[in-house]
Amino acid sequence: MIRLYEYGVELKNGSFVKSEEKQNREKTIAYKILRAHSKSGGDKLKIKFDAMASHDITYVGIIQTARATGALKEFPIPYVLTNCHNSLCAVGGTINEDDHKFGLSACVKYGGVFVPAHESVIHSYMRENYAGCGKMIIGSDSHTRYGALGTLAVGEGGPELVKQLVGMTYDIDAPQVIAVKLTGKPAPGVGPHDIAILLIGAVFKSGFVKNKVLEFIGDGIANLPAEYRNGIDVMTTETACLSSVWETDTVTEEYLAMHNRAADYKKLSAEDGAYYDGAVEIDLSKAEPMIAVPFHPSNAYTIREFNENAADILHTAEIYAKDNLGASNFCISKKIKDGRLIVDQGVIAGCAGGTFDNLCAAADILDGHGTGCGEFALSAYPASQPAYLQLIRNGAAAKLMSAGVTLRTAFCGPCFGAGDVPSNDSLSIRHSTRNFPNREGSKPGNGQFAAVALMDARSIAATARNNGKLTAATELDIKYNKYEYKYDDTPYKNRVYYGYGKAQPDAELKYGPGIADWPKIPPLSDDVLLEVAAYITDPVTTTDELIPSGETSSYRSNPYKLSEFTLSRKVPEYVGLAKRIRGIEEKRVKGDDVFGEEYKFVSDALGYKPDKDKTQIGSVVCSLCPGDGSAREQAASCQRVLGGLANVCVDYATKRYRSNLINWGMLPLRYGTDEVPALEAGDVIYVKGAADAIRNKISDINGIIIYKDGKTKELPLKLPPLTDEEREIILSGCLINSCGKDK
Repeated sequence: MIRLYEYGVELKNGSFVKSEEKQNREKTIAYKILRAHSKSGGDKLKIKFDAMASHDITYVGIIQTARATGALKEFPIPYVLTNCHNSLCAVGGTINEDDHKFGLSACVKYGGVFVPAHESVIHSYMRENYAGCGKMIIGSDSHTRYGALGTLAVGEGGPELVKQLVGMTYDIDAPQVIAVKLTGKPAPGVGPHDIAILLIGAVFKSGFVKNKVLEFIGDGIANLPAEYRNGIDVMTTETACLSSVWETDTVTEEYLAMHNRAADYKKLSAEDGAYYDGAVEIDLSKAEPMIAVPFHPSNAYTIREFNENAADILHTAEIYAKDNLGASNFCISKKIKDGRLIVDQGVIAGCAGGTFDNLCAAADILDGHGTGCGEFALSAYPASQPAYLQLIRNGAAAKLMSAGVTLRTAFCGPCFGAGDVPSNDSLSIRHSTRNFPNREGSKPGNGQFAAVALMDARSIAATARNNGKLTAATELDIKYNKYEYKYDDTPYKNRVYYGYGKAQPDAELKYGPGIADWPKIPPLSDDVLLEVAAYITDPVTTTDELIPSGETSSYRSNPYKLSEFTLSRKVPEYVGLAKRIRGIEEKRVKGDDVFGEEYKFVSDALGYKPDKDKTQIGSVVCSLCPGDGSAREQAASCQRVLGGLANVCVDYATKRYRSNLINWGMLPLRYGTDEVPALEAGDVIYVKGAADAIRNKISDINGIIIYKDGKTKELPLKLPPLTDEEREIILSGCLINSCGKDK
């Protein structure tokens, strides 16, 4: 079903041959696109994108950051602001609509495209209107993936979009490329999420494709409709890859022509002899319906295998919840009745699930049947108004509603805990992007805990037809109809504001009371004293744990209020500790003798007082592998607002999170030894010459741990390679300061 080639290969006549001819990466689709968009050659790429996209929990902060630099005059490329994340959040009164009003006023002033709430989820709109063969798009959402339409797209934290707005570039080392060869044709009932979960399960845990580009090739692509390809492609984010791109063909051409963009098509294919740093082969004909059990999309099993071993598999998830999440009473194995799991809820939503094809297939499965009148409930969210319109016209919407499915508008909430939050102790099955801990919206601190398993829309519908009994779609004999899709963008024409190239500089931005400016951030001092405010030993720390999603989304236009939620579900005492440390730094800046008072134990241990005029004090988060998941910059900026100066870890889960740290002026440190020291809140890491190390490109730094009891220990630290621009950002204190120096 799936095979990995964990060594370099060349593509020869459609087959892989072991090779070390790395210069032949230039023959890949990915490198042709990257080279065409880079302002520099060689291994250091400086990328300019064709378009950008943000949703309503990121665009206010991005525009506020760009404005703070003094360099923003108008949007230099098409910038699409969608409103698909805060459209149902009721927290905070008017603040969600206030953000939307700000976004529209920004599009008027700077020349952007504004997509009102309920019209489309961010990625559906970009697929329909901006993705094209050979293009590059950057978005402030981790699932910015349009590779199936020939676009190499990247999901990044907001500051990377700010750089594009103020004339800077996206700077990366030339990435490795992994081929994903598809052969065969999926069986009826096997959907795109099944293929995606299969792929994620095979590559994520080993880091095989981390920060690399996935390039989809092979004759199996021709057997997949465009939306099926999109459904696989958007989930490549969960493999931890940098981006993705696919061969293009007549299916791609027809999709773009249908969306009134025939000129955006061109044939993309790898040259014979193209070199890949590894490869994956997937035989689509052997793929089965899949399930990703809590608490990660890589916890992948076939539904057949799961049903044969449900108790053991779920017990493993329960142990993880107990050991890592504090959910000692969580027991989903009790939901097994007569050998089959009974789930509590189903959801088909978002950029991965809410596509026209998925919902038509679900309608065929449920046609003439019901979802039952018990606890199980199924909701579905068509991902765009044009898709919803066609589902109404072809009768699929009626079939779903008649079966008891509740149809909602375009909204991403179920993907991050702002919609369809299940009851305590429930298991929800979802065709959405992630099933991280508490991402469905539960609050363990309040005694709540629920979980999500990922499945394809087809098997979710089959489970709904069986009143919640976990069922693979292939277990049912279904006639799948062929529904023609006709794209009608009238809903957009009548609601979307198209302002690109029509900036009105004199227009006023409309601020609501919940929108706040970024605080002033000082430059990096010569030396730093880092007090541990969080010490996390989980194998991976997600961005959802660093800054929760769900109800906090409403506060993402106010850095101060949002920071109150930092690590609230993981280290509840973090905010209080960070504020105390920030208070000591404020006293130092005023001239107080903090090294003779609060940090006297540090001076005593060192045998001297650090120079209070040259030693900046801040909090530090120490963990093993932080930043898995979302692109949200707030995972880093909230730490910075609270006075954070650094992270120390074994490795960073994603480039996105490390970039966010850098752009907010935080030291992205790694342990310089295999031994991870045991630390506690209140212990201190003293780094002398931190600024010099940044300035002089020194990678090995000597730190000293001063424990609360006065004992000391040397701590070798590593500062991974930084670009000249990244060094300047850290030395300046943050991207705002760096960009705004000469403005």
